[in-house]
Amino acid sequence: MGNRAAFMTGIRKMELRDVPMPAAKAGEVVVKLEYVGICGSDVHYYEHGRIGDYIVRGDYILGHECAGVVTELGEGVSVLAPGDRVALEPGATCGECEYCKTGRYNLCPDVVFLATPPYHGCFENYIAFPAKLAFKLPDGISTREGALVEPLNVGLEAAKTGGVTLGSSVAILGAGCIGLTALLASKAYGAADVTVVDVIGKRLEKALELGATRVIDASRQDVEKELLAATGGEGADIVMETAGSSRTTQQAPFLVKRGGTIVLVGMAPDDVIPFNFAKLMGQVADLRPIFRYKNLYPTAIKALASGAIDVSGIVTHEFAFDDIAEAFRVNIDDKADVVKIVIKI
Repeated sequence: MGNRAAFMTGIRKMELRDVPMPAAKAGEVVVKLEYVGICGSDVHYYEHGRIGDYIVRGDYILGHECAGVVTELGEGVSVLAPGDRVALEPGATCGECEYCKTGRYNLCPDVVFLATPPYHGCFENYIAFPAKLAFKLPDGISTREGALVEPLNVGLEAAKTGGVTLGSSVAILGAGCIGLTALLASKAYGAADVTVVDVIGKRLEKALELGATRVIDASRQDVEKELLAATGGEGADIVMETAGSSRTTQQAPFLVKRGGTIVLVGMAPDDVIPFNFAKLMGQVADLRPIFRYKNLYPTAIKALASGAIDVSGIVTHEFAFDDIAEAFRVNIDDKADVVKIVIKI
């Protein structure tokens, strides 16, 4: 079988093409990809051609949530073998800067991250990738679940940054894939009470299915009133903004408990967002943004293997690779029915 890749050729235009088979260089492996998830960033690039300063120029391959099977080893690779099933961490950092050497490699200014322009993504049959970023999946963890390890890392990073611990109360604003992984991570870290807010009924239903204590439909309920009533008038210990919305970002100071923590996870489309810092200061609350994740792939995989976290319920749609254009159309046009789409390569 040869190699094919799905190229975004314009706004809402997708084309499958034959491309050369990759070869493993020193320190690399070739992976036959089996599943790739469609991320919100992929959809945004496909629909708008850019996210902030990251602009799609020319024909472009999307996709960064991926897992598959090792087929070839490059020189010096000894920790993996052909046939190993792996999840790929999509960001290759320099390893030499201050941020990399202090363990904060998510801040590396020279990162090469799949599907972040100008670097192509992984909607293709085969990819050559650094072996050190290919994490072996244990028996019992499918490559379909392996493709969800990447968004699970974001949820874990949000819970860890927010300081979720045994007995915490958490409010999650946004019930897309990242909001749901934040829910699963918060539960795994010991949160006793998790409220999930969204405007899409199917996503709220999924949140309840995955263990939310309650949900609030922001399209017809007063979020502040409902959350304060549910928390005895105090607000949540940790508020996570995962929707990437200016409105929900602005709501956060009114939902957090005094002395609590707000974690900004989603990337809002607006560069400047009016924000009530007086309210934040009155609450003496921490404001902690995150960017991607760091040092969490082994933790995420162990959590899946142990059963502490089960991501399989997040996926609502699966499409064949030949139908990838339709998958993106559904994600954009039928978003009320979609929580998470994966592509079976």
